[in-house]
Amino acid sequence: MPTYEYYCEACKKSFALFLSLSDAEKKKIACPDCKSRKVKRQISTFQTVTSKKS
Repeated sequence: MPTYEYYCEACKKSFALFLSLSDAEKKKIACPDCKSRKVKRQISTFQTVTSKKS
């Protein structure tokens, strides 16, 4: 599952969640600290693991 990073506009904290692609699209995300739904998804980096050598 991918990790999605969010920023809460209410309490000004960042947090990350492990969500499936479908949950990330449908689910209403709430801040784990203040429970506000005023959150924005942040642009973040990603990494993959493959069996091939570069």
